[in-house]
Order: sequence, then C-alpha cells, then structure tokens
Amino acid sequence: MIITYIPNIIFTSLLIFSIWFFRRNVLLLKRNILLGRDIDRSDQKKKRWLKMLRVSVGQSKMINRPIAGIFHVVIYAGFIIMNIELLEIITDGILGTHRVFASSLGSFYSFIISVFEIFAALIILAVVVFWARRNILKLKRFLKPEMGGWPKKDANLILYFELILMTLFLLMNVTDSLLQNADYPGYIKAGAFPVSSFLIPLFDSFNVESLFILERIFWWSHIIGIFIFLNYLYYSKHLHIILAFPNTYFSNLKPNGYMKNNELVTREVKLMLDPNANQYESNSPGEITDKFGASDANDLTWIQLLNAYTCTECGRCTAECPANQTGKKLSPRKIMMDTRDRIEEIGRNINGKGKINNDGKQLIGDYISHEEIWACTSCNACVEACPIDIDPLSIIMDLRQYLVMENSAAPNDLNNMIGNIENNGAPWPFSNQDRVLWAKEN
Repeated sequence: MIITYIPNIIFTSLLIFSIWFFRRNVLLLKRNILLGRDIDRSDQKKKRWLKMLRVSVGQSKMINRPIAGIFHVVIYAGFIIMNIELLEIITDGILGTHRVFASSLGSFYSFIISVFEIFAALIILAVVVFWARRNILKLKRFLKPEMGGWPKKDANLILYFELILMTLFLLMNVTDSLLQNADYPGYIKAGAFPVSSFLIPLFDSFNVESLFILERIFWWSHIIGIFIFLNYLYYSKHLHIILAFPNTYFSNLKPNGYMKNNELVTREVKLMLDPNANQYESNSPGEITDKFGASDANDLTWIQLLNAYTCTECGRCTAECPANQTGKKLSPRKIMMDTRDRIEEIGRNINGKGKINNDGKQLIGDYISHEEIWACTSCNACVEACPIDIDPLSIIMDLRQYLVMENSAAPNDLNNMIGNIENNGAPWPFSNQDRVLWAKEN
C-alpha cells in the first residue's frame, strides 16, 4: 500500500523543497535590497498602479520595437497563461490523480488545453527567434564587453530552459493522448491537442507500456524542470519576471529631466546668499549626514538596488546612450550589472560574517571607473529607453556627488568651472569688473 504512494511522497517532497529554497532566496533578495538607504515612494498610489499596469502588464515600452516586442509579449503572455497548467499538475502530483480538473470543466477543459498548446508552440517560435538574434544575427547590443562570459551563457541558458519546458509539455500531451485513445487505465479521454497531435508519427512504433513510461518521463521532467527554473531565477537576469512589477510601481514619477538637489547643500547655499541668515545655525539631527552621494552599493537607495536586480540586460539603454555610441567607456547596462554584482558581494559577506564588514572594496573604483561616470551627459536617454523604467542615471549622479563633495575628485575642467563660479560668480575665468568692461565694449 505504501509503495502506491511513493510517487506522491516524492513529488510532495520536491514541491516543499522547491518552495522552501525559493522562499530562502526571496528573503536574501529582500535583505540585500533593503541594505540601501530608505526613500519614500508611497505617494500617488493610483498613478503608480496605472503605470505598473501600463508598463509591466501592458508591455507598453516593449512594443516600441515591434519585432522584439511582439515576440516578448508572446513569451510573457505564455508564461502567465501556461502557469495555470501548474495548478492541475501540482494537484495531480500530490493526490496521485491524472487530469483532475477535466471532469469538472467539461468541454472548457479541451479549450484550455488547446490554448496551452498553441502558446507552447508560439513560445518555441519566439525562443528560436531570440536565440537567433543573439547567436546568429549577433545584434550589436548583445556583443558589448559586459555581455561576455556568464551574462551571455545566462541569456542562452534561459532560452534553452524555455525551449525544453515547452517541448516536454507537448511531448507529455502527445503520449497522454495516445494512452487515452488506447483506453489505458487511469487516462480518461480529456483535452484537445491541436499542436501535439502533429507529433503522433514519432510514437507510432511504441507499444502501450512504452508510451506509459515515456509519458511519465515527460511529465516528471516537465515539472522538475519548472521547479529548477523557478529557483534559477534568483541567479539569473530573468529575475525581472518577478521584480518588473514592483520596480515599475515604485519607479520615479518625476519628469526625466528633473534632478533633486541635495537639501543640505541647498540650505548652505541659501545661507550664503541671504545676508540676514544666521550662518552659525547648526543642522538639526535629522539633517546630519555622514556621506554625500554614494561610494558603495549600500549607500544607494533601496529603489536603486531594486533597479539593479530588475535589470534584464537587454541593452536598450546602452544602445541609446550617446556617450557609448561615440566610443566612451560608459554603458548604462554595465552600471546596473556592476551595482547588482557589488550588492550581491556585500550580501555574501554578511552571510559569512553576520554583518556588513569592510572588505576593502567599493562600487566606485573597484566596479565602476571614474571615466565611466564622467562620460555621462545626463541626457536621460537610458531612462527613457528602459522597458521597465530602470534609472541608471540616478546611480551615476550619486557616484558623481560622492567624488565631488567627499573626494574633490572632479575632472579638471569641472573643477575650473566650479572655482570660477565660486570666485567670479560665473563659469568663465573673468572677474565681475572684466565682464562689465566686456559688455560695454560689445
């Protein structure tokens, strides 16, 4: 009797372990993101919900490039719709049933299975197209220096995962349909198979017992593959499948050209410009800061760290960046990848030491060079191009602020300009008197 339930016990154990491991990684992810500084993005809730629905659910920025956009929508919609199938597979796996919802849904069940199969075929087509774009057409934005090594392998690995999972789904269905037609015990006639039926000739030579073994192999391989895929997400750029929704909800609602001034600096400037202000007035405790800008990943806000984890590495930001187009080292995509790599490293240090410890590294210098951030023109092209509203510019500006205000490490031209503003009240190396004479002469 116990032997009968062994498959159910194995399945339930795998399910519990998969959920436990996924939850573990989610908690690590949450901890790493919350290592960033606090920032309030709880305002304008209605506007945020609408933006999330438009950008993440509606894929409004993806379809700006129709070919990639349409195929991405196919994979995205297929991902959501195909996950409905998991409800039945998990129920069957726990209870030891087979197509448990077929009897209660009747003819609608056949419609659902047909939709699943059509989407499986479309996803396979989309995956082949995306693989060809990366590996045959070799689009320029996929060949940037930061895309070598693991990022390239990761992008292809995800495509292989999706291809294998959809193929297993169709193979599972075709062998299932053949067992149904053979009146094999436990296989009720249920479902319609408009796509997998084309695969029937592949199995004509197999007897019923062999078909049963194959169907079980395909079924188990499919669900175990889904468990593996779920837990692989944490280590992959495809974490955006989950994080795109909160990322767009908490994204910046200000116009792209808007840049927030540091309130402490603004107050000091006002004190200098106001002859009636008390220049000896001390800062209130809430205004004290131990660092201007950001030198390491945990100096950034949690929104910026969420951005880094959400990055899809699609490269649209880098492709639109004028600095990158003119041969500069700056790549907004690399900024996000470096930020994610650094906060991951800080997280691993916490795992080992139990707290944040000084490992002698920081984001600026060890991951992102001075040359990269000073190449930025702050044009916001990267922000505008991102399909899920990631903001690389905000990280660049915080790193710049640290270099200028903490290290006085601005480029010479910028230092000269700042010195002229301080001494002459203008960017040019002329005194007020000289400017007046110049105006009279002209």
